[in-house]
Amino acid sequence: MYIPFDQLPPHARLWIYQSSRPLTEAEQAEINPLLERFATEWSSHGKGLQASAVLLHNQFVVLANNETAASASGCSIDASVKFVRALEEKLNVSFFDRTQLAFMKEGQVRLVGLNELKSKVAAGEINENSLYFDTLVNNYGELQSEWPRPARNSWLSRYF
Repeated sequence: MYIPFDQLPPHARLWIYQSSRPLTEAEQAEINPLLERFATEWSSHGKGLQASAVLLHNQFVVLANNETAASASGCSIDASVKFVRALEEKLNVSFFDRTQLAFMKEGQVRLVGLNELKSKVAAGEINENSLYFDTLVNNYGELQSEWPRPARNSWLSRYF
């Protein structure tokens, strides 16, 4: 069962997939109905999930489920990964490249390669206050209140 993203409870579980590039307006128009259809049809052991799916900042596919209504099973999580892989093929992007980190800079999402991180920190281009899109955020409440979050409040804190 689909629920609008902004009506999710704070404890709703999230899966965040970061695109390797911003999606164009045409691509967004193409995938937005696919996201809603997936969330509407997403189920666990034949039982519909209270789910939602949205594209944020033109770059992040976010899938969500109200776990108190019905928990996502291994099979349903596998189905979501299969769905995101199909989006990758359709759009010719990667949603599974964990070597790219996303930061908010001057109102835009900026990607930084993990291999560039130390030099960007040393040069002062990234600091503990830089806003980081932590894809490890796992519930709707945290997404609403702490995303993006200062890098010091994420796993990146070890670099400062």
